[in-house]
Amino acid sequence: MLSIPAPGLDPADLTEVELVEALRAAEEQKCRLDALQVELTARLDEVVRRRHAAAGLGEDRQGVGVASQVGLARRESPNRGARHLGLAKILVAEMPHTLAAMRAGWCGEWRATLLARETACLTLEDRRRVDAELMADPETTDGWGDKRLVAAARARAYELDPHAALKRSRKAEGERYVSLRPAPDTMTYLTALLPVAQGVAAYAALTRAADSARASGDERSRGQVMADTLVASVLTRSAEPAPASGPPAVPVAVNLTISDATLLGGGHQPGWVAGYGPVPAGFARELVATAIADAQATLRRLYTTSAGALVAMDSRARTFPASLGLFIDLRDQSCRTPWCDAPIRHHDHVVPDHAGGPTSATNGQGLCEACNQAKEAPGFTATTHDGAVITTTPTGHQVRSRAPDLPPGDPPVTPEPSRPRVDVLHPRLQIVLDDDYTPAA
Repeated sequence: MLSIPAPGLDPADLTEVELVEALRAAEEQKCRLDALQVELTARLDEVVRRRHAAAGLGEDRQGVGVASQVGLARRESPNRGARHLGLAKILVAEMPHTLAAMRAGWCGEWRATLLARETACLTLEDRRRVDAELMADPETTDGWGDKRLVAAARARAYELDPHAALKRSRKAEGERYVSLRPAPDTMTYLTALLPVAQGVAAYAALTRAADSARASGDERSRGQVMADTLVASVLTRSAEPAPASGPPAVPVAVNLTISDATLLGGGHQPGWVAGYGPVPAGFARELVATAIADAQATLRRLYTTSAGALVAMDSRARTFPASLGLFIDLRDQSCRTPWCDAPIRHHDHVVPDHAGGPTSATNGQGLCEACNQAKEAPGFTATTHDGAVITTTPTGHQVRSRAPDLPPGDPPVTPEPSRPRVDVLHPRLQIVLDDDYTPAA
């Protein structure tokens, strides 16, 4: 009988056989806990929907905010919470064998997610058929990897309803997008989700350009030529291989937080690029030099308190003016909801305008669209205290959110005459491409 070692037991006391058995027992317990979370999540959705219905909310609004509660409880983003909620509802209502396999300890949340994803295009009857065929008996999929499980579920879905599979493919084409994520060493991942024909064709074009350049004696690696050609194609609308000197200079349109000592006096504190994160001081100076030389950039100054928080700027407007909105973007950097890293889409009043909340930096926060909508669900309230936003969920649980700290500043220095002119009022400033911001007095 497999069992998990008692709490406090040192793994060093276990034999090799016991260690392996304990690993298996722990994995099975994780599966059972995944099943418990599924059932708790589905039940929470039922309870909240019942409360919303009793309060007279329309059917389209019933259940709003549940995903956020799930995400906060699991210390994950509301987006992840929505995924957990969707999976829980599917498993409880439509895939009983998969849920039973989780309770039995031989199917985890990820494999259940894969099965739910591959059967999403099927009718309820067909989905339950695949669920029974693959998950009723553990011997059926014993030893299968994730790829084999996905292939089997997908093939069965094609057999049961080929028209639904085609419809799903066409729907997926409408979900194409391009995203940008930070990578180590001041690099980024530029990722595109494309229909297969377009993706293969684009990759083939880059490959041909790289092979042509290499055959002509270009010393860059194949990957370097492909990357440079991609950038050149996007910026110049040319499919020709990028020159050996690299892609054309890109106009710098970024928000860079950097201390004046780093910019003007050779300081070593890092800069902070909005949407990316910290960058080395030398790279930040190069970025500024490029902006000034090639993009006719101007310098805009934003000042901070000694604690590293940007100063406030107030407005009498109901909506956040562009400058105050940019101020919030630079301060919050991403959605202020705990564990949510989504880009800021909405500038939100922490205390709503209809409740007397001012349009100010202190009462403003940057949120993604989903979190802003969830915040308006019945039972959610929010206040500010000492620079933090305190959100109370309908169950009375509280979460605290504070804007990220800016890079620390160096002692202020006097700008050299040959450097760009900057009024040194505080050891931190912002560099952007326009100059319509005026700091609060």
